[in-house]
Amino acid sequence: MLSLKGKQIYLRALEPKDLEFLYLLENDPENWEISGTTAPYSKHVLELYLENAHKDIYEVKQLRLCICDLNDRAIGFIDLFDFDPKNLRVGLGIIVRQSGDRNKGIGTEAVALLTDYVFSVLGLKQIYTNVLEDNDPSLHLFAKLGFEKVGVKKDWIVSNGKFKNEILFQKLNKQCI
Repeated sequence: MLSLKGKQIYLRALEPKDLEFLYLLENDPENWEISGTTAPYSKHVLELYLENAHKDIYEVKQLRLCICDLNDRAIGFIDLFDFDPKNLRVGLGIIVRQSGDRNKGIGTEAVALLTDYVFSVLGLKQIYTNVLEDNDPSLHLFAKLGFEKVGVKKDWIVSNGKFKNEILFQKLNKQCI
């Protein structure tokens, strides 16, 4: 049986109690560069999002899970997006909120758990992620977990008046057709 629990963290479905944490994360301008957000979200909009978070990935083409430590403290989110069941692929994104929780293997565990879910439960052929070229921790994380750099999107993101390249990483499920 697949478990979404690691040595330090576990992944769980979103709950109504996640509203404040979601509100803080989504409305932090430091995260907007990677999320493509250009304006804050209201609590009302996020409440509606949480009310629909139970919907199946096949219906809404995305899945967001909360990353929690073993004391049930929410420390981040990990997302599947652009789910494409015809071509057997999905995108992955991750954010760990507090800098004190970073560089402790939490991201590694979360990505490994979700990758296992994508390959063994959803039966997908590939998972991909996009990482800004100056995000060294994420570049290291995905390379360490066997994601292969397959492309560079030149001048993809504008941040503080400068263009940044985005690196495309991909991991293939060798057990899939």
